[in-house]
Amino acid sequence: MADRVYPSSKQATNGTASATASGANPAFPATKAQLYGASRPLYRPQPNRHRYRRSSFCSCCLWTTIAILLVILLAAIAGAILYVLYRPHRPIFTVSSLKVSTLSLTSASKLVTNVHLNVTAKNPNKKVVYTYDPIAISLYTNDGIDVGDGSFGSFVHGTKNTTLLKAAITSSNQELDDTSAGKLKTALKSKNGLPLKIKLDTKLKAKMGALKTPKLRIRVVCEGIKATVPKGKSATTASTSDAKCKADFRLKIWKWTF
Repeated sequence: MADRVYPSSKQATNGTASATASGANPAFPATKAQLYGASRPLYRPQPNRHRYRRSSFCSCCLWTTIAILLVILLAAIAGAILYVLYRPHRPIFTVSSLKVSTLSLTSASKLVTNVHLNVTAKNPNKKVVYTYDPIAISLYTNDGIDVGDGSFGSFVHGTKNTTLLKAAITSSNQELDDTSAGKLKTALKSKNGLPLKIKLDTKLKAKMGALKTPKLRIRVVCEGIKATVPKGKSATTASTSDAKCKADFRLKIWKWTF
């Protein structure tokens, strides 16, 4: 006998039963976090400006370094070419004579000096002409005591030329401290003579054909001079047979001199 099917006595309300039967998930209201995220603008990463500035600075330093190296290289090449063409040599200085007329200390430790100096300057170059500014002369002992000062006049030193320079070195009532005065008194009484040094400071220009250099500093130091103090009115001649002079060009960069 066939079974009978009886309909359910409960009806579906608002489609809940059909939704449940079809397996769909029930809808829930949005949370506060979801609402905040929906209204929040999207994040966009900004470019790193510090890295760009650093890269530009490094590039600037690199190109500056390359430019400096190129200038140094070109200067070295030009210097090598000039040396090959002209073979420049430093001027040569020798002390011809040094005569002491007066060299004494007063009771008040004041120095009185009267010295006549002759220096021979030689230009050994065939194609280089030197033009000298006035030359400052300083005469001092091996202990560094300044005995007197003088100067040579300016002059033009031609190629393969030898010039005799003459000057008077004087000091009138130069006051010395007790230590310097004591050292100088002892040296003046020495039988071996008073060791002296001569320092010459000036600037010069070098002319090589049509090329002229800017003014260069030059210092000449002469050592090995021994002077004797005159006892009367006659001047004494210092021993200059062992005197040797060295000429050095001096380069000044800002506060430093080489």
